[in-house]
Amino acid sequence: MNNTALTSLRGSAAIAGVATFGCGEAPGFTDMELLARSARAAVADAGLKMSDIDGLCTASGAATMWAMPVVEHLGLNPRYIDSTMIGGSSFIAHLLPAMLALQAGVCNAVLVCYGSAQRTATFGRREVVASRRFLDPQPYEMPYEPMLPLSAYALATSRHMNQYGTTRRDLAEVAVAARAWAQLNPEAFMRDPLSIDDVLAARMVSDPLSVRDCCLVTDGGGAYVLVRADRARDLPKKPVYVLGNATAVWNRQISSMHDLTVTAASQSGREAYAMAGLQAKDIDVVQLYDAFTINTLLFLEDLGFCAKGEAGAFVQGGAIAPGGRLPVNTNGGGLSCVHPGMYGIFALIEAVRQLRGECGERQVNGATTAIAHGNGGTLSSQSTAVLGTADAL
Repeated sequence: MNNTALTSLRGSAAIAGVATFGCGEAPGFTDMELLARSARAAVADAGLKMSDIDGLCTASGAATMWAMPVVEHLGLNPRYIDSTMIGGSSFIAHLLPAMLALQAGVCNAVLVCYGSAQRTATFGRREVVASRRFLDPQPYEMPYEPMLPLSAYALATSRHMNQYGTTRRDLAEVAVAARAWAQLNPEAFMRDPLSIDDVLAARMVSDPLSVRDCCLVTDGGGAYVLVRADRARDLPKKPVYVLGNATAVWNRQISSMHDLTVTAASQSGREAYAMAGLQAKDIDVVQLYDAFTINTLLFLEDLGFCAKGEAGAFVQGGAIAPGGRLPVNTNGGGLSCVHPGMYGIFALIEAVRQLRGECGERQVNGATTAIAHGNGGTLSSQSTAVLGTADAL
């Protein structure tokens, strides 16, 4: 698609409803039940009925035909279906195809939804890992049985430290900032105090990453509803417009990355900014997929908030924490709020809530633009969404 066509999509669709359900621990709920609860709540938040939904985007890490039972469970008859599965970035990557479907008149209201009972499910985490290895074999790495995805991110962390002098203290700044935001969010799963020294003293799990450098394992469901901009203006909630969206994939396995310190976010971000007609300096709120502390540093660099190799210095002194110069992961992120297997949809939901002004104690005053950035696999798929209020159109 050429740049003119992409520019014509800018602001053509808006997110009209969002919801989460069961974030943290939701014993007794299945993946489908968590998805359904959040989906129904998001549709209601948009001022619509489930019968109004004629488009569906969904994905699961544990099923290859997930869209079909979702259609069945929710009682939908969608004219547009996208079940593309590229890991945790899927639900942000779903935006652009859905916008095209809306613009073409294929459908009128698209539901994007996800649910996972990863924390409290009766089957164990070993079974989850085994099923993912079966569904997603990696021929050059799996024979050696690495501790994936953790050790892949540890490899990227080690390289960034070696190449740019990044320290474990820099990584700890990311974890502490996320926890400080989580303490302002009643929905966050981990809200206990966390200091730099706590992170540095935490149990090492894959050198140089400690347990506090790693995301949570939680339950949770999340959903949002996308409609054409003209319709969004007539619905009850303040529309949040999609100004830009792009997805890039350069590799699947970490061993296939050309440079462990540069991700495909450098491409998805550049293309999303171009579609939006904005730059990093124009963004008020940043929601990044922080499966590990290194993710936040890499994406701050690749999305243009600082130069390559400078993210460690950029985050020092609480710069991305409440009261800092750049609000990052204001819900607490995957490190302290919620991470049920795939986090991308929750980053986008938080961006929408911030732009709506619904975040209470953690609200970033006057925010009119936001980025929600998703990551999938082992720094494999990257998807960037630039969102804005009517003031940013």
